Amino acid sequence: MKKLTVLIPSLAALLFLCGPAYSQQHGNEQHGAAPKGGAPSRPAGPPAGGGHIPAHGPAPAPARPAPAPNRGGAPAANRGGAPTENRGGAPALAQHRNFAEQPGHPNAPHVDAKTDRWVGHDTGKNDASYHLDHPWEHGHFPGAFGASHVYRLAGGNRERFGFDGFFFSVAPADYDYCGDWNWGSDDIVIYADPDHIGWYLAYNVRLGTYVHVEFLG
Repeated sequence: MKKLTVLIPSLAALLFLCGPAYSQQHGNEQHGAAPKGGAPSRPAGPPAGGGHIPAHGPAPAPARPAPAPNRGGAPAANRGGAPTENRGGAPALAQHRNFAEQPGHPNAPHVDAKTDRWVGHDTGKNDASYHLDHPWEHGHFPGAFGASHVYRLAGGNRERFGFDGFFFSVAPADYDYCGDWNWGSDDIVIYADPDHIGWYLAYNVRLGTYVHVEFLG
């Protein structure tokens, strides 16, 4: 009986000392408190695309001098990966450029989802790849522009695609940059092109990439 009397106070003291530690640990588990090793890293969103919509279009690129006439007879180069012919009639050779300026970014003209920077839209108004002999030949796009107006592609291909009864075509210099677009289901946003007369910019919400497009009516 004497032993039991001594044991009971000892157990009570032990529970009294351990109770606060258990409560603190249990409370941390319930409230998601970070372990002593540091706060858990927050998963970042994709660097481009993934549903991100730029708040604005690109700013005008800094003025660049016009390219000197090529007296050797070699055609001008474009941004694309395959020889094409621009709407002005002059053939264009391939010129490969790496647009993946950061790890995880697509190797195509795109918008950085963290900064809304239009990567690749920096060649200026003298870029021969986007020269049109007859700008706005089919009129101006009468629809809405910018982040608050998302359109669902309704079929077609890079030469002619449409949505909401409007039709566009991709600039030949940009053909390589829309090979992974879903022409029947992707969401796009139309922005004004501040540099190249006769062109708009079609931004793919899923991929975060963009191409120059001409309004067909």
